[in-house]
Amino acid sequence: MRRKSNPLRSRGQRLGALRAAALRAATLPVVALLAGALLVAAGKARSADEYRYASPSADGIGKFYRGREIARVMGFDGAAWLDRPEREREERPDWLVEELALTPDMTVADVGAGSGYLERRMAPRLPHGKIYAVDVQPPMVALLGELARRPEFAQVIPVQGVVDDARLPAASIDLAVLVDVYHELEFPAEVMRGVVRALKPGGRLVLVEYRAEDPAVPIKAVHKMSERQVRLEMAALPLDWERTSERLPLQHLVIFRRR
Repeated sequence: MRRKSNPLRSRGQRLGALRAAALRAATLPVVALLAGALLVAAGKARSADEYRYASPSADGIGKFYRGREIARVMGFDGAAWLDRPEREREERPDWLVEELALTPDMTVADVGAGSGYLERRMAPRLPHGKIYAVDVQPPMVALLGELARRPEFAQVIPVQGVVDDARLPAASIDLAVLVDVYHELEFPAEVMRGVVRALKPGGRLVLVEYRAEDPAVPIKAVHKMSERQVRLEMAALPLDWERTSERLPLQHLVIFRRR
């Protein structure tokens, strides 16, 4: 014969189980917060370990990443230099846009977009696409906003980035391009991890940098990068080097693909 259960004892057990479940539920957010804090702290510790510091050069910030000193940022007062008429002849941005192999519905991120120089050249090739135009300087983002209000540049989406995050949506980008920008990133490891997270699988990353190998390139040394250094720094990311184009007169165009 099956023994009858004590209803008072069963009820007590149920209440105890409910209290234990409630305690566990109340504890979970605290545990999650602690875990999140530990992950953030670990990330910051890892980032801190990636950099070293020394006396700055005349054009650098005294912060070094993988053997390279990070250059000072060209500020908003240099916007006119970005848009100088002779840039068409000196740097051939038309060839650069051809090398990007844009398709009409592509989603592109221009990290360090500045005054929108590249946006004005890419937009006609992206009639059904989008361009996230990212900059960390509010006056530059204001210029990008003015550009985006013009009907012919409706594809442009200005993004106010921060020094360690381009603030791009995850897995949303077909192509990310940084033109003469990467060498100035104060937090290159953090920014590029975010940019790669924003790439769709198979998406491309293009870095355009003045050639450090060529002393005839009339740019200060800390504002130039060798192809070897570019590939060394990208090796820490889930990227495969695809090719390097030397078609441009002064710059490497180094292309990677997201794994």
